[in-house]
Amino acid sequence: MRGSRLAAVLGLALPCAGGCAGTPTPLAPNLEGSVGVPHHGVLNHSAELPVRGHGFSRLRPKSPTYFGNPRLVRALVGAAESVVARAPGGAPLFIGDISARQGGKLPGHRSHRTGRDVDLLYFVTTPAGAPVPSPGFVKFGTDGLASTDPDHFVRFDVERNWLLVRALLLSTEAEVQWIFASRGVEALLIDYARARGEDPRLVWRAETVLLEPGDSSPHDDHFHLRIACNQEEMLRGCEGGGPRWEWLSPEPTLGDLDDELLSEIAREDPLTDG
Repeated sequence: MRGSRLAAVLGLALPCAGGCAGTPTPLAPNLEGSVGVPHHGVLNHSAELPVRGHGFSRLRPKSPTYFGNPRLVRALVGAAESVVARAPGGAPLFIGDISARQGGKLPGHRSHRTGRDVDLLYFVTTPAGAPVPSPGFVKFGTDGLASTDPDHFVRFDVERNWLLVRALLLSTEAEVQWIFASRGVEALLIDYARARGEDPRLVWRAETVLLEPGDSSPHDDHFHLRIACNQEEMLRGCEGGGPRWEWLSPEPTLGDLDDELLSEIAREDPLTDG
């Protein structure tokens, strides 16, 4: 207990020791994992998503952009498995960029810097309803159809896409903060969830986290999933990225500090003078 409280104090006391850049430094050795905010941060002790697994595949198998917060990687693997278990026989979930091994700026993205963001291509079917592999980032209209060329279309696979959202929301690993998607896509998913009699509390949670962003593309061609910092990660430098929803783990708090613990902090804190 004393060690965890000490880590908490140091975590809250030193996040700006390296110049508030959100970067681990010798002056702030407690910074670890997903450090900083999604659009201005770094990543260490990352996990790499396998090239493929049960129900999923990397969109770009050889890309160096498949490193993430270990919780996110485990949540993706678990969610893909859940979709296959509930709707077998479909194409795999194609997973786009997460982060570089050490995080930081990733070409083509404003965020994806701390291993907490990932792009997920939508599951699709033929217009007749047969599951097929995603053709890539194709834009879906409010009718659930996307054109792959002037004469060919694919349909938004509302069943499997809902099962994916459902699995992520129920995942104890994920702690979903946002799922960016267009308003049209959100409407398709929420209407489907209500029609199949999903728990109203789960539907409300989906309505809360599904969002068409106002400062980027509408995300009518893929999901952008962002997970929240958990308590331990917040103590180690993980910050921001959206609201702290009531179902997420609460922010850490510090109890009263006794003289012995304060003395221990003074010994451990490299910025303490004498």
